[in-house]
Amino acid sequence: MDLFVYLWPFFFPILGACIALGHMRWRRAHGVQALEIFLMWQLAIGLGAGLVYGGLGHLIFPDQVAESIGWPTGSPFQREVGMWDLALGIVGLLCLKFRNIGFWTATVIGTGIFYIGAGLGHVYEMVAFGNYSPNNAGPVMYMDLFYPVFLAGLLILYYTRKERRLTRHE
Repeated sequence: MDLFVYLWPFFFPILGACIALGHMRWRRAHGVQALEIFLMWQLAIGLGAGLVYGGLGHLIFPDQVAESIGWPTGSPFQREVGMWDLALGIVGLLCLKFRNIGFWTATVIGTGIFYIGAGLGHVYEMVAFGNYSPNNAGPVMYMDLFYPVFLAGLLILYYTRKERRLTRHE
């Protein structure tokens, strides 16, 4: 199997981390500010750009994507998944513009519910139907299940550290 199939789910989170590290170095950020920068780029690039990429795949190459997941080709369901991914991807990208805890929390919760639900769907397909296709039982499944937990953890860490810093300065 093509190595790209196994690595692409990690591309956007790693790209987001690299951009964040460059941004932190440029701003000489540390502590809460560094955490905020890292979280922002994970939401925008790791989550947002990744979902836009996935959505465009479902919309432009629906049969190839369906085959890689182990789904039947020609399903109109691909358009729905593609539009959902595209919409949530744009919400993730908007985290660069709307840098507040409320917007970021809504983004993490909304995408997290979708991702974890999709991940559990992959597990079900694997157990119930023996679907071990690369984009069902491979890295996509693990990213669907664990990346939202990682983002929620970062968000909670950022919020608690920011609150602690604010209460110290009152």
